[in-house]
Amino acid sequence: MINSLAQLIAVRIKLVVPDHPASVNVLRYSISFFLNALFIILLSLLIALLTHRVPEAGIVLVAFAALRQVSGGAHLKSGTLCVVVSTAIITVLSFMSFMNDSSILWTNLASLLLVSLFAPSRIEQQTRIKETYYPLLKILSIVMVGSNFLIGSSVLAATFLAQSLTLIRQVPGRR
Repeated sequence: MINSLAQLIAVRIKLVVPDHPASVNVLRYSISFFLNALFIILLSLLIALLTHRVPEAGIVLVAFAALRQVSGGAHLKSGTLCVVVSTAIITVLSFMSFMNDSSILWTNLASLLLVSLFAPSRIEQQTRIKETYYPLLKILSIVMVGSNFLIGSSVLAATFLAQSLTLIRQVPGRR
């Protein structure tokens, strides 16, 4: 669905601006990323509005995306599947405000361990950041997760753990 819509928009752009330097394929690829993010945000916020969890969903959306930018993670093969799974995860995470201090501590520790071992993960084809900066990405990931030891948010703890789980690969150290 997302790829079809992106293709339609890309073809339309080329019809309106035939001298645009990007090919239809390049435009489709870029537009599909934009649509993917847009649909995840809109659907998540719509559900959050209906469930009265807008602040929590906002926290999840920002924290998940921010950590994902510096730590990487697994990708689903289909844009539509990504929208469905991501929206479901964001919705569930927005309800994670019930953890006690001990649960938050252990969740933070698990996330910290995972980002320490695996970040950055699977970012080679997703970013233009040079590999020489990967240690900095790991440090940024650790700092982000570590910040919740001070903040103490159960929603952040659950969000960071969910994102950290997407980093796991077979062999630590391999990207």
